[in-house]
Amino acid sequence: MSDVTVDGQRLRDRFDAFNEIGATEAGGVNRPSLSDANREARDQLVEWFEEAGLEVRIDEVGNVFGRREGRDPDADVVLLGSHVDSQYNGGRYDGVVGVLGALEVVEAFSDAGVETDRPLEVVSWSNEEGVRFQPDMLGSGVYAGVFDPEFAYGLEDKAGKTFGEELERIGYRGEAPAEPDDLHRYLELHVEQGPVLEERGLDVGVVEGVYGFAWLEATFEGQADHAGPTPMHARQDAFVGAAEVAKAVRELTATGGTDLVGTVGSVDVWPNSINVIPERVTFTVDVRSYDNETIDAAVDRVRREVEHAAEREGLEYELEELMRIDAAPFDDGCIETVAAAAEEVGCSYTHLVSGAGHDASYLNQLAPTGMLFVPSVDGVSHRESEYTEWDDVVAGTEVLCRAVERMATRA
Repeated sequence: MSDVTVDGQRLRDRFDAFNEIGATEAGGVNRPSLSDANREARDQLVEWFEEAGLEVRIDEVGNVFGRREGRDPDADVVLLGSHVDSQYNGGRYDGVVGVLGALEVVEAFSDAGVETDRPLEVVSWSNEEGVRFQPDMLGSGVYAGVFDPEFAYGLEDKAGKTFGEELERIGYRGEAPAEPDDLHRYLELHVEQGPVLEERGLDVGVVEGVYGFAWLEATFEGQADHAGPTPMHARQDAFVGAAEVAKAVRELTATGGTDLVGTVGSVDVWPNSINVIPERVTFTVDVRSYDNETIDAAVDRVRREVEHAAEREGLEYELEELMRIDAAPFDDGCIETVAAAAEEVGCSYTHLVSGAGHDASYLNQLAPTGMLFVPSVDGVSHRESEYTEWDDVVAGTEVLCRAVERMATRA
């Protein structure tokens, strides 16, 4: 095994200190994108990058990079990282393990006095979660050329604040263009956010690809009226329409494909009064599968269900597709490298597919990309009780280190 070894205690100390930022009473964190807590997290990350001797670069949509040069400054970059924004009252591990683990890997090379052939860069992607500004994975999406920076700047949260304004407010609208360097490979370490590794008693998951998904937003417009005197046959209840679609989404997952999942995750009701028939309801639908044709069929089915529900209840409706990402396998070479690194470290592993979206999906369009997972206790994620055993975090970071070492040696 290589002399390059990660410092698990240093990583733990940083992890604990970092998660004091935006900490919640229930043990999670609340650092939605471009919030004050998110700014503090970015500031801390930049400070640690600089202390590690990395050259810091912030691009026009707030992606934060730290670069360690290699022997050949003209060689293509090995990029590794994840994100530090969180869900509202989310978990401490999601994203953060990947960013701090990547920083630890780079520092491990410095500690060992090892100069890689290729430059290494650690990245924290902007607005990965997408809870405040939709769509998610916005920073990596602009970087990959899927979205235009001006599109990102114009996105509004529920308070009417734009992404561009908030980026300026927290001081992270950088000057560097959000466009790819000459990338050699991209690697992302992440918690699994599912139960497979824990159920099988395995240390690491070698990710073969990421589910594709579609996000839809539907609005039903009916008629507000008094909940008491208005007879049932005379109602135009927007919430009834939304409830019918929500039930249909649950039903279609049982028939639309073996791995198809569907969720109605966000619902806004107006006027939202106990004794008023709902006049307007806006809600989202998230459908996912590792088969793109299955996603297409699910989206068509949701459209039909929205039309039928509107007709039955006498509602007007709008339906918009907010986001679509195709399912795509990761690079075979990256998969093999991560598996070989797991064997070198002595970690048990399996190959699996991710049902959650990741920035790696967009990086996969730019360069050979790979991911590795560490177990999530009880498969829990996107809530405050999210937890991963620390030994698993360290083991995953060691695997990341071995994989980076192989990738950063110029063949």
